[in-house]
This record gives sequence, structure tokens and C-alpha cells, in this order.
Amino acid sequence: MTTPVNPQLDFIEITQLIHAARQRAVLAVNTALIELYWQVGQFISRKIAQAEWGDGVVVKLAEHLAQIQPGLRGFTRPNLFRMQQFYEAYQWDEKVSPLVRQLPWTHCCKPSYMNSICRMHRMRIRKS
Repeated sequence: MTTPVNPQLDFIEITQLIHAARQRAVLAVNTALIELYWQVGQFISRKIAQAEWGDGVVVKLAEHLAQIQPGLRGFTRPNLFRMQQFYEAYQWDEKVSPLVRQLPWTHCCKPSYMNSICRMHRMRIRKS
């Protein structure tokens, strides 16, 4: 004798698989974006430190990006400077540096949040 099939249970299982895959995709995209922001911040920091760039060049970079990729969001002048600050704040900390690149960008921009994470791990944030 066979047990009656309940397709609703199967539907729920498929729905859960879809939800889990979406979550993994969001995390992968977030990780890639944080790594990009780290690299952009590192590039800007290096150029400014070597006196190759000034603040005006960062403004021109933001304008250039807006012009060549009109739908691109998040690369305004203030955000480019945030990326630089993000990199400079954590570049020398061997423990924190890999961790911050795994957090959502909004968390990385909040010093109070990062201070609490560091306190939890008994670490200090280097001030630039």
C-alpha cells in the first residue's frame, strides 16, 4: 500500500531551496562588492599618498564613472572617500582586515559598529 502524496510539502521544500540559494547569492554579491570597495579605497589611498592625486581627481573620477556608466550607483565623491577611509582604517590590522571585508557595506561605514566588533574580539581599530 502506498501513502498518499502531498504536493504541498514538496512545494514547501522547493520554496526553501530557492530561499537558501537566494541568500547564498546575496552573500556572494556582498562579498564581491566589499572586496571591490576595498580595492578602490586602496587605489585611491595609494594615489593620494604618493601625491599623484588630490581631492579634485577623486571628484573627476566620480564624474567619469557617472558619465561612462549612467546606471552605476554608489560611486559618488562621498562614497569614493568612504572607500578610501574604509581601506585606511583597517589596512594594517591583520585580524580585522579580513573580517570587515565579509560584512555588509553599511556596517563597515559605521565606526560604532566596528568598535563593538573589535571590543568583542579584544582588538583595536587603528585611527588614520
